[in-house]
Amino acid sequence: MNNITTNIKALQEETLLNLKSSKSNNTVRAYKSDFNHFGLFCAKNGFKSLPSEPKIISLYLTHLSTNDVKMSTLKRRLVSIGVVHKLKGHYLDTKHPSIVENMMGIKRRKGSIQKGKKPILINHLKNIINVIDKQNKDETVKLRDRTILLIGFSGGFRRNEIVSLDYDDLEFVQEGLKITLRKSKTDQFGQSSLKGLPYFDNSQYCPVISLQKWLKISEINSGPLFRRFIKGSKLSEKRLTDQTVALLIKEYLKQTGIDSKNYSGHSLRSGFATSAAESGAEERTIMAMTGHKSTEMVRRYIKEANLFKNNALNKIKF
Repeated sequence: MNNITTNIKALQEETLLNLKSSKSNNTVRAYKSDFNHFGLFCAKNGFKSLPSEPKIISLYLTHLSTNDVKMSTLKRRLVSIGVVHKLKGHYLDTKHPSIVENMMGIKRRKGSIQKGKKPILINHLKNIINVIDKQNKDETVKLRDRTILLIGFSGGFRRNEIVSLDYDDLEFVQEGLKITLRKSKTDQFGQSSLKGLPYFDNSQYCPVISLQKWLKISEINSGPLFRRFIKGSKLSEKRLTDQTVALLIKEYLKQTGIDSKNYSGHSLRSGFATSAAESGAEERTIMAMTGHKSTEMVRRYIKEANLFKNNALNKIKF
């Protein structure tokens, strides 16, 4: 009997680990943050947050809409509330008419055009690299930062993918660099994907050459590729956080004289896709690099890139 009890406890512990591992750390953090916001709304208004009910959720969504919260945020909050209920063993019908109809009404009244963060385009990136190269900083710091930005842009990486890279994920070949991405947002089960970065004609902006210089000066030959500095320019063993990538982008944009308010860590990835589309790259080749599973977002980049190129107004003679 004791053996059976012990086995059940072990299975319960393993099951909890599986549940926690089913979502990325960033996703779990987002769920918690969203539900905490919902919990505050409930506490202020005398409602019970767990378990809750559709009419309370509907009121919360209306509350968000009256505070100019984007439709994408409303949808994400609704998903988070539903997921937390499931994980805690409570049933919540997020498809209840009072929620669905309210969301449709909010969408109709507000509209659902999403204004995303601006992409970092080729000229932006070159200006940033120029600024970094001219800085009066330790060469190690400059090489790390410029390599992060060049690799992030050229590979169409998400910011968490950039900082997750290890030395063993790299393979230098005659044509350039092969990078194995072991896990991503669209590959939570770690089936991995392979990206190829060729050498650039202009060595100053070549991500492969910049990475080679970074590896040489940092003497990294195992473990995390991009690490934190301690006491100025002393390199630590600790991996950078994805927030650091976003902060680097904003800091260097400011130094180039660009208002960084509408840029984020995603701006490298969207910048690659938009720049590739402007240069005539096909949809499938852009998706092969970025790892997008759906064509919807990539087509949005292509549409924006072709906004003036394929404009019917160009055919009209004034």
